[in-house]
Amino acid sequence: MSRWKPRRIVITAGPTREAVDPVRYLSNESSGRMGFELAKAAARQGDHVTLVAGPVCLETPEGVRRVDVVSARDMLAATRDAFRKADALIMAAAVADWRPQRKRAGKWRKKDDGSEVAFLELVRNPDILATVAKRKGSRLAVGFALETGDGLRRAKRKLQKKGVDYVVLNDESVLGSKRTTATILGVDGSRRELVDVTKSALARALVRLPLPSPAV
Repeated sequence: MSRWKPRRIVITAGPTREAVDPVRYLSNESSGRMGFELAKAAARQGDHVTLVAGPVCLETPEGVRRVDVVSARDMLAATRDAFRKADALIMAAAVADWRPQRKRAGKWRKKDDGSEVAFLELVRNPDILATVAKRKGSRLAVGFALETGDGLRRAKRKLQKKGVDYVVLNDESVLGSKRTTATILGVDGSRRELVDVTKSALARALVRLPLPSPAV
């Protein structure tokens, strides 16, 4: 077995929060545990890790440089900056697809006018993985796809659309859980399934992924 050559790797983790007003926000159920396990596994094998973390209450793994962010736009800026001098990216964060068109300066008091229904205008957030992977060149880029229903078809489409080397497919059962089932799809046509494993076991497999050969 060849000796592992340490890399500079960027890992994203957790949710983002998109502010509605000073006290409310849109977010999701991501715990950040998968990204933190990835950072821990990469650091233990000797990689130089930058962990871009959304708002989570998790301890920073030993030997990891952590950058805390809140919104999707914050995460994009931090990830793009860290990836400039990195060799690999694993995008495990659950980034909000949408954000309120504007953050209200004061608390939103729509209920005060007696309305039973309220509407919130949303705008699309930047696609962090596609944006950063566009400039990856020969560097490794790995994305996650949390899907329900026919997830395999959507994950394959995401693999091509995002311009990444691998997509890790899982479903909503992973949220907040210490275990997971995942399918790793490679741009070279490879497919590997890990069933009911700990997130730390999945992390160890992912941080050892090689650059795939071009598909034939």
